Amino acid sequence: MPTPLESLVATGTHLWLDSIDPELIEVSQGCGVTGATSNPIIIANLIRTGRFDAELAELLDRDLDLHQVAWQLADGIVTRAEAAFLDVFERTAGDDGYVSFELDPLLEEPDAGLSLDEVASRYVELARHWSHGHPNRMIKIPATPAGLMAIEDIVAAGVPVNVTLVFTDRQHRLACEAAWRGAGRLDDLDSFKSVYSIFVSRLDVYTTKAYPDLSTAARGMVGIVNARRIYQANCEFWQDKPTPLSQQIVFASTGTKDPDEPVDKYVAALAGADIQTNPPGTNAAIQDLPDRAYTRTIERWPDPAVLEEIDREVDFEQLETVLMAEGIEKFAAPQRELLELVTEHSTSRSEAAMPDVIWQPPAR
Repeated sequence: MPTPLESLVATGTHLWLDSIDPELIEVSQGCGVTGATSNPIIIANLIRTGRFDAELAELLDRDLDLHQVAWQLADGIVTRAEAAFLDVFERTAGDDGYVSFELDPLLEEPDAGLSLDEVASRYVELARHWSHGHPNRMIKIPATPAGLMAIEDIVAAGVPVNVTLVFTDRQHRLACEAAWRGAGRLDDLDSFKSVYSIFVSRLDVYTTKAYPDLSTAARGMVGIVNARRIYQANCEFWQDKPTPLSQQIVFASTGTKDPDEPVDKYVAALAGADIQTNPPGTNAAIQDLPDRAYTRTIERWPDPAVLEEIDREVDFEQLETVLMAEGIEKFAAPQRELLELVTEHSTSRSEAAMPDVIWQPPAR
């Protein structure tokens, strides 16, 4: 009898891991995981384990500033994950087996002092740099105004993209249009690959607080309805485009935030479509569910009255504004923490190298 995750993969869902922990990747591959994603939160948490202290120390011994040390360390950990999925990438001719690499979220901060055009240009520059020599590395670009501006040039440079922090159909449509313009500048479409990460559970966390008068039937369904609609729109956008590789939706933020709801609420509701990138804890909890078997549910819609209520009550423009600001900060804060961790390691090494007793000249 297949395990719960094996049954999920059997519905047609590609399963990616929301982690690049080498140990978790090894375990997850046995459960059908074929890709992974990284972000500053994941990198910072890995450093805190102490398992990468030797690599960090080696980088600190080089003539690098602390920002370079942090990014070189992230690059090395992601590269290791890419090697684990390279066989999938080759077996699928580039349609799966990717590891996502997040660009610098601090570029979006007001303190960076950059214009919209400057942030977009920097994204393009970084995408070219960090993707070079990594066939199954997918560059994460946020669906911010600057990120959307950069997508065309990044795709035109032959870089696979994962457009992240997508909350609404508006963002998704603009991202697809930009990616397709970029694809039109390629010599051919053989290696053109783009995915669009739709955040699911965060919408329900937001709408539960922002719209307390939603009915019981509609409460907790906004994220699922929105994700299904964007999935449908994505199928429609790409269906007449001659792309050899699949241009897919990644269902992100699939961990259940409400402890009173089933741990697999979002996993079950989105089964059968494209890619789910699940947190390790969610995958582990699902594997422990007795006799759980998934079937394709992506096309199942709630009662029309629920859809009408969601459309009537929820201001998706405001939702996008709030969740985008939160999303940028959720990645920027860990990036700052990552730099602080590197600084702490650098400082502790400097202090360790100092003698316990500072020499003083003898008294006269």
